[in-house]
Amino acid sequence: MSRGAARGAERGRAAPAVPLPAGGAGPGRAGPRRWSGPMERPKMAELESLETAAEHERILREIESTDTACIGPTLRSVYDGEEHGRFMEKLEARIRNHDREIEKMCNFHYQGFVDSITELLKVRGEAQKLKNQVTDTNRKLQNEGKELILAMEELKQCRLQQRNISATVDKLTLCLPVLEMYSKLREQMKSKRHYPALKTLEHLEHTFLPQVSHYRFCKVMVDNIPRLREEIKELSMSDLKDFLESIRKHSDKIGETAMKQDCRYNHWKIIARIFFSLLLSPDVQAQQQRNLDNIVSQQPRISGGKKSKKEFSASSELEVKNTSPMSEQDSGILDVEDEDEEEEVPGAQDLVDFSPVYRCLHIYSVLGARETFESYYRKQRRKQARLVLQPPSNMHETLDGYRKYFNQIVGFFVVEDHILHTTQGLVNRAYIDELWEMALSKTIAALRTHSSYCSDPSLVLDLKNLIVLFADTLQGYGFPVNQLFDMLLEIQDQYSETLLKKWAGVFRNILDSDNYSPIPVSNEEVYKKIVGQFPFQDAELEKQPFPKKFPFSEFVPKVYSQIKEFIYACLKFSEDLHLSSTEVDDMIRKSTNLLLTRTLSNCLQNVIKRKNVGLTELVQIIINTTHLEKSCKFLEEFITNITNVLPETVHTTKLYGTTTFKDARHAAEEEIYTNLNQKIDQFLQLADYDWMALEPGSRASDYLVDLIGFLRSTFAVFTHLPGKVAQTACMSACKHLSTSLLQLLLEAEVRQLTLGALHQFNLDVEECEQFARSGPVPGFQGDTLQLAFIDLRQLLDLFIQWDWSTYLADYGQPTCKYLRVNPTTALILLEKMRDTSRKNNVFAQFRKNERDKQKLIDTVAKQLRGLINSHHS
Repeated sequence: MSRGAARGAERGRAAPAVPLPAGGAGPGRAGPRRWSGPMERPKMAELESLETAAEHERILREIESTDTACIGPTLRSVYDGEEHGRFMEKLEARIRNHDREIEKMCNFHYQGFVDSITELLKVRGEAQKLKNQVTDTNRKLQNEGKELILAMEELKQCRLQQRNISATVDKLTLCLPVLEMYSKLREQMKSKRHYPALKTLEHLEHTFLPQVSHYRFCKVMVDNIPRLREEIKELSMSDLKDFLESIRKHSDKIGETAMKQDCRYNHWKIIARIFFSLLLSPDVQAQQQRNLDNIVSQQPRISGGKKSKKEFSASSELEVKNTSPMSEQDSGILDVEDEDEEEEVPGAQDLVDFSPVYRCLHIYSVLGARETFESYYRKQRRKQARLVLQPPSNMHETLDGYRKYFNQIVGFFVVEDHILHTTQGLVNRAYIDELWEMALSKTIAALRTHSSYCSDPSLVLDLKNLIVLFADTLQGYGFPVNQLFDMLLEIQDQYSETLLKKWAGVFRNILDSDNYSPIPVSNEEVYKKIVGQFPFQDAELEKQPFPKKFPFSEFVPKVYSQIKEFIYACLKFSEDLHLSSTEVDDMIRKSTNLLLTRTLSNCLQNVIKRKNVGLTELVQIIINTTHLEKSCKFLEEFITNITNVLPETVHTTKLYGTTTFKDARHAAEEEIYTNLNQKIDQFLQLADYDWMALEPGSRASDYLVDLIGFLRSTFAVFTHLPGKVAQTACMSACKHLSTSLLQLLLEAEVRQLTLGALHQFNLDVEECEQFARSGPVPGFQGDTLQLAFIDLRQLLDLFIQWDWSTYLADYGQPTCKYLRVNPTTALILLEKMRDTSRKNNVFAQFRKNERDKQKLIDTVAKQLRGLINSHHS
């Protein structure tokens, strides 16, 4: 069979059985189909109607032309009808028709098919040869390619290993940063760099681990992250606790540094004040000082709130240049000080490493636990504040105790102030103010308690300066300190009391060591020195040649100088208390008045009341107090000069020194009178009268002569006393002497008295009258001093002259000769003489005269009693 026949046969087998329309019509033609079978024409025409035939024809055409997927509706229409059998017959006829057409077509191409088969058989032989050749070639190739296959297998394995290595490198490239970050995290935690460690942990968790999350070690790391966070949190909190413990121990050092800064600041302020005092006149110093205070308070402070020396010097020089024409010449004072400028004192941030606080705050903030951290920090600092504010029990013993206490408080608040300004909300102003209110109340209470134990004014003054420095330091950091300055006014009262106690001892020592003698001066230098210590001017004394004497003793300039020292001590306390000049002046004057009216007055009174004080000392005390009284106006001027408050200013307190010295002088005068009387009594105790003597002696009694001599020498010392004092003393002594002599006559122990004894007593009284007439003290007019003895004189004249008729007749009349004779006194004395007359046997031979005299005495006594009774009635 030829290749063409074979191809024809293949095409005939492969051709689809497509039904062809009757009469050779194509598939596109419409119309009734015609069957070519032998049974169709007469039988079909008879059995079916034309309509059925037409319908079946239509269905067949749809089957031939319609796609197989859409043939369902067409077949349903066949089964829905009643002519199913007929349709099947037509369908069979149509199939047979198409078979015949296929057969015709195959017959037409049969020769080509045969040719194709023949060619194909030839090809089969050739193909077998080719197969054998290929098999040979394949066998040879396989034999030759075994080594190549082995090499290829090795290459394949190497390629696989290379691919695995490459994949491993890629994976390690992803894992190594994770491991490096984890190692870095551990290293940071080991070196206590907690905040960088937390940042590293965040990068590790959110950036690196998600890239390699399918590895087991990464899952382990992810599981460890919460534990690492907690560990970082605990470690940072541990660092914070160490920090809190450290600043609690070193608070005093921090406070000491801050107070040194403020101390230096105040030091330059004092230098500027001294500078002003050198340049400016007294009437503008006060105003310029106020200007300086305003300038200083407005300047910014550096290094933890303090101002540098150069800045302060510059501002001071500028102020002086604006107020003084001497500024260019004298500004070298500050320039010289600038040359010796010290290094800056480190601030709190230089002494304390605050990084643990910042790290812990950042860590807790990142971890979302900021509020917990803030609460813990504030709670711990409150506890530390209570510990800091608890003063030691022996704080009052030394200044160092107070200094350490203040240093700790300042250090605490300096740290809190730094935290306030360097962190965002860890502490706030309300929290700081609450702590400060607590600290202020506890500090003031502690100072009130412990300062009350201080008895040394130097310690109280140093404490005041320390409190001022403490207050100024904290004020520089913005803390209100008005209550501290109010408390300093309370301490000022205590300071005054300690000063008064100290000066009481000073005055006692001065008064005890004084010789109560006028100060001798041998040359001009000594004279000027004393005049420089005490404001004394006496033209007559200046004209006298050396050697000469001041009227007062050494305690006058010493007391005056100590009063000035006391004023200076009071002024020292008022410095830096932000008081006005009027307040300072009032404070100084009140304290000085207490010194004069209480301390000095008590010391003078104690000296005056001492048992061993003599008349010479009392006289000198009177002279001294007189000069001190005159110096009070100079003390007023002294206070005015140092406070710049004029005495005529409203509400200015006056000094009461004049009253103090007057009272002391009056007490000394009274003591002189008392001492004179005591001396007179001592002499009178030596009196030894023979009251039964018949005849008097030829002169006055020895004791009275000595007494008159003592009085003369005593009154000679009174030359420097004020005239009235000497006259009063002399008059008082004479009156006391007269009264005491009269008491000698009237003593109950003297039961009998003779006329001879009375004459002797009259000689003594005449001696006293002679002393009075001699004018022992100048200034008495006429016989004024003799009047002290008038009562005694009239009584003696009455008995010696026996002038009872005149006395009884003129009694009660203003012109009576014996006006000063009391009838009671006369009766007592008369009774003593009557008893003598009765018992005197010497006059027995003159009994009639004796009886007459006795009757006269009885009559006079009776009349005296009548006078006494009438006077009482």
